[in-house]
Amino acid sequence: MNRRSRAAGHLNLVLSGILSLLGVADSSASAQTPSPAQETPKLPADNTYLPASKSADERAWGILRDGSKDENADKRAKAVRVLGLLAQNAEAEKAALSALQDKKPNVRIAAATALGSMQAQHANLELEGALQDSEPAVVLAAANSLLLLHDKIGYDVYYDVLTGERRANKGLIKEELDTLKDKKKLAELGFEQGIGFIPFAGMGYEAFKTVTKNDSSPVRAAAAKQLAHDPDPSTSKALVKASTDKNWAVRAAALEAIALRGDRSLASQVIPALDDSKDVVRFTAAACVVHLSEMPAEKTAAEPAKP
Repeated sequence: MNRRSRAAGHLNLVLSGILSLLGVADSSASAQTPSPAQETPKLPADNTYLPASKSADERAWGILRDGSKDENADKRAKAVRVLGLLAQNAEAEKAALSALQDKKPNVRIAAATALGSMQAQHANLELEGALQDSEPAVVLAAANSLLLLHDKIGYDVYYDVLTGERRANKGLIKEELDTLKDKKKLAELGFEQGIGFIPFAGMGYEAFKTVTKNDSSPVRAAAAKQLAHDPDPSTSKALVKASTDKNWAVRAAALEAIALRGDRSLASQVIPALDDSKDVVRFTAAACVVHLSEMPAEKTAAEPAKP
């Protein structure tokens, strides 16, 4: 036996020893035919065997049900509010509608907000009923949700908030309007409820925090922004008037709403705001004038030819 043959034999012995230690020697045949214990169980074709997922869903609903019925009103409000994430869900809508009758206003606010967020198309009547709530915060939440559901009655409430006047035979009842005309009450409303359900006209949370508690401007500014797409002609006049309000936040919000309305005829009426003492108002007015000037003029009926 030559040297090369002896080396090859030695290498084979070493490899055999290594394979033996690893327990894989002569395992090729058995690896190709797994034992029954090694076979991976198969799920049914219809995916009905999902116990973990089903259990998690049931547990999640249990948490929401318990939370919405908790003795603590704050916990009820938190649980009800997140129901707004469950669009097209009959149980969530039913729970929110039930919470709209809760004895605590913060729960009713959460319910009104959730119904709008989940786009509860069958909740219009209940939300319109909530416009008569004794708590203005509930009224505002319901009005906002009605607008989300494309119910124009919500505009009447925001008109009342902005102007302090009741639009002809519409909007808030006298007692509610009196509350919202009280600047201190209105300011407290904004601070107590935060910016959760009222879109504060893009003014930002930091700016919101800087206003004093006797200042109703954040809520009125929010009302102006909400009126941007109100088709009622009286709203255009109200927004133009608000663009000269003594509070800069209301002026800026009104100008932004006027721009969003896209009514070219209002451009000339906001030109004075280009000289406003507040830079944010001047900037908003400038953008408003440019935008409206670029809008196509509305077509008017041709005048009859003179004889």
